[in-house]
Amino acid sequence: MKCKKLIVITICSIVASNLLAQSIYPGQHAGKMKKETIAPMQVQSFDLKDIRLLPSRFRDNMMRDSLWMTSIATNRLLHSFRNNAGVFAGREGGYMTVKKLGGWESLDCEIRGHTTGHLLSAYALMYAASGSEIFKLKGDSLVSGLAEVQDALGNGYLSAYPEELINRNIRGTSVWAPWYTLHKLFSGLIDQYLYTDNKQALKVVTRMGDWAYNKLKPLDEETRKRMIRNEFGGVNESFYNLYAITGDERYHWLANFFYHNDVIDPLKEQRDDLGTKHTNTFIPKVLAEARNYELTQNAESRTLTDFFWHTMIAHHTFAPGCSSDKEHYFDPQQFSKHLTGYTGETCCTYNMLKLSRHLFCWTGDASIADYYERALYNHILGQQDPETGMFSYFLPLLSGSHKVYSTQENSFWCCVGSGFENHAKYGEAIYYQNEKGIYVNLFIPSEVNWKEKGMTIRQETNFPAEETTILSIHAKEPVKTTVYLRYPSWSKKVTVSVNGKKVSVKQKPGSYIAVTRQWKDGDKIEANYPMEIQLETTPDNPQKGALVYGPLVLAGELGTEGMQSPAPFSNPALYNDYYTYDYHIPAGLNTTLQVDLKHPERSLQRTGKELEFKNAEGTILKPLYDVHHQRYVVYWDLKTK
Repeated sequence: MKCKKLIVITICSIVASNLLAQSIYPGQHAGKMKKETIAPMQVQSFDLKDIRLLPSRFRDNMMRDSLWMTSIATNRLLHSFRNNAGVFAGREGGYMTVKKLGGWESLDCEIRGHTTGHLLSAYALMYAASGSEIFKLKGDSLVSGLAEVQDALGNGYLSAYPEELINRNIRGTSVWAPWYTLHKLFSGLIDQYLYTDNKQALKVVTRMGDWAYNKLKPLDEETRKRMIRNEFGGVNESFYNLYAITGDERYHWLANFFYHNDVIDPLKEQRDDLGTKHTNTFIPKVLAEARNYELTQNAESRTLTDFFWHTMIAHHTFAPGCSSDKEHYFDPQQFSKHLTGYTGETCCTYNMLKLSRHLFCWTGDASIADYYERALYNHILGQQDPETGMFSYFLPLLSGSHKVYSTQENSFWCCVGSGFENHAKYGEAIYYQNEKGIYVNLFIPSEVNWKEKGMTIRQETNFPAEETTILSIHAKEPVKTTVYLRYPSWSKKVTVSVNGKKVSVKQKPGSYIAVTRQWKDGDKIEANYPMEIQLETTPDNPQKGALVYGPLVLAGELGTEGMQSPAPFSNPALYNDYYTYDYHIPAGLNTTLQVDLKHPERSLQRTGKELEFKNAEGTILKPLYDVHHQRYVVYWDLKTK
């Protein structure tokens, strides 16, 4: 037990001041790209090693995430791969030597191996942010084991399932998303190279790319179109990234091969032709178009990406920043009828945040940062159970429902895989920079090392419990530059002071407050962002509405009546229970809110310094990210005064 406690303490101390990220964004990985971004960018991302998280709820989630991801034995993650390649042998199926993963990683599940890909990314990025050998050793051991499997398979193919699943996909026969799973491996191996400089990972992933090219190049157009009707995730984004790293035109061809005409062509024509398509199948295809624009300056790719993002935000996004009902789009004219127990697939928000980062680099638009903040706080931060570290698949918006969490051994859903990354990359969008200055987008305790300017900025805040954030400047020599403070659309009458002297704020909400001066060591910026209660009603029904405080969606606590064990956790004995979950909602729960439409703030009273409110009926409301292990209401039945 002492040894285990020591490991826990070590990991916590390592990640206590670090953050992670995922994907390739403009400004990162200098010297590792043979094909650089050529499209014009308004701002650039910082490298992960230049940012550290300070104590906060975000860092707490990250530490819980790191403990879970490091607790999963490498041999367990490699077992299905080795079994597939015939390089594993064990008595009685190996049960004496390897404890099998369950759920979506079971040996008979057709997307087994996807979690290994997600963890390759998580380990690589954690190492890049912390420098800790724990995460590098985990990643190195996975890559080494995968290389052994690839050698045994012989032709560059690498997966936890036989190549016959790919053949079934090509023939158009039934199979569950084999290219989706390969996308996770491509992405994870690329991250291992970019963030840990693991050259073996680059060798393995380029051999996979060569196999894919040889496999797909002979196919005719009819076969291609039939094949890509099956979900393939963002594998074309991975091929664009592999092309950027190597300069090999074959990988560029592969990226174009997965261009899905039926999905992307309507976006080129500015048509919101989403229908009831599978949402998380859709978004990664647009992510690939974003990378195409950055690498080739293809104007159509930029225009359709921009159109898609704004369409999603304007018509297909719930108050917490999430989207989809039972993983699919629906008619936004029927919005209020889709407040179900299966809204808000986490993978959709994961991918929308990735897409938002690309668009922000292109435009520097504060409204993109507004959305990012809304989805990060209300969905991603609250996806993790603070008691156990488990993840939820959906963010239910059915009144009286509750979050349903994964189990440690028998889930490994897609949203568990993306969850390992979600809670490891909170700091990735706090700061951006360009030749004019640095952008402060999120009010999260953190520190950024702006090496190009020879200065460090430390942000200390208790936001959102408090409205003030303080930025401290550290520089060996004076530096003249601009600090761009986001002026959120949810705030009014923001005040800013530098070294105690008030600065005139002429900007409006939804923009940036530019503070330009020669900064010296010890300078301090203090910004105060007043927050107020707003009401957001559904577009088709003004009698359904959510209360928002600043960027935070408030949820009413409805207790635990009727919750039956193993609630709030998934039941592995039931098939896909996260998708068919019976919430056993009792009759008579109070989901009605008396509200003054002109003054919604009069509907609630704050009960203390913490973010806790009470309505006239005595129901406690808290930020949605803080409501766990009980029922809640987000969209109230409104009784207007």
